[in-house]
Amino acid sequence: MDGGVETLQFIAHYGGHFLAPFAIAALIWRAEWKKAGAVMVAANLIDLDHLLASPIFDPGRCSVGFHLLHGWQAALVYAGLLLVPVWWVRALGLGALWHLAVDYGDCQMMAV
Repeated sequence: MDGGVETLQFIAHYGGHFLAPFAIAALIWRAEWKKAGAVMVAANLIDLDHLLASPIFDPGRCSVGFHLLHGWQAALVYAGLLLVPVWWVRALGLGALWHLAVDYGDCQMMAV
């Protein structure tokens, strides 16, 4: 991969994990967008499952479907959180699903 593509991938990945949640929260939870965005960013803690892998970080590995909290079963749990009538639980579920979407996009960029 050339430097330009790597830079784009880096910006898309980390912007997706740390900036986009605030934009999404502003659309859904207008009055409490900062709190909701922070909760969505906190959903990035699902990356703690990387600590169970060996090696912990492999730049060529797609985390979706490999790590415990990045699989379809976990995604079903995260989707279930959207049904809980508490705003921060929904924000956490949406943040985790968004995290998986960003990671999936990263996997697609690695495949190009």
